Amino acid sequence: MSAKARHWVSLLLLIPLWPVEALSNTVLSIGDGDTIRVRQEGRAITVRLAYIDAPEMAQAPYGQQARQSLQQRLPIGKEVSLNVKTIDRYSRTVAEVISEININLALVEDGLAFAYRQYLSGCDAKAYLEAEERASRAHLGVWQVKGGITRPWDFRRTRRSAVIPDGTTPGGRRYRCSEISSYARAQELLRQGHTYLDGNSDGEACEALR
Repeated sequence: MSAKARHWVSLLLLIPLWPVEALSNTVLSIGDGDTIRVRQEGRAITVRLAYIDAPEMAQAPYGQQARQSLQQRLPIGKEVSLNVKTIDRYSRTVAEVISEININLALVEDGLAFAYRQYLSGCDAKAYLEAEERASRAHLGVWQVKGGITRPWDFRRTRRSAVIPDGTTPGGRRYRCSEISSYARAQELLRQGHTYLDGNSDGEACEALR
């Protein structure tokens, strides 16, 4: 073999025959219609699905439907890929979640989330907006109501500015997470209107109780 041929062989040996493996992400839990928890390289992280906004859990039954769809698409233990965009102010990883398909886009296509127009820069905005338009024309999910249900971002703004009713105790008692017996009880209180227990507005109350 000539020196030139040996040179090319040595270079070829340095070229990987397959893509470098991405970080392993295993689904741990589903918080709501646009928030999940995954185990990544031995640590648990919260992932906020980028570019979409699913109904809040208090927007029954639409919030529950979005969460159930995620649970079906992403069962516990499923491996997913993350197309990470940023880290938000709540230290959540904001990403497109890829299974066999783009889960974020699929939720919009099924009428289970809105395209989050405020944050569409940096993605294929046309794909998200067109998926939303198709869901609207087909009257799927949140579009069963004419014009769509109250947008989640407007719903959150209204609830933050309103006096929070208490459906469980006279006098409007406010709870601390340390006083609540379980994670399940915290979610029950959240559904009853105790939204202050969800400090980062991700649809989960008192996450430390998990």
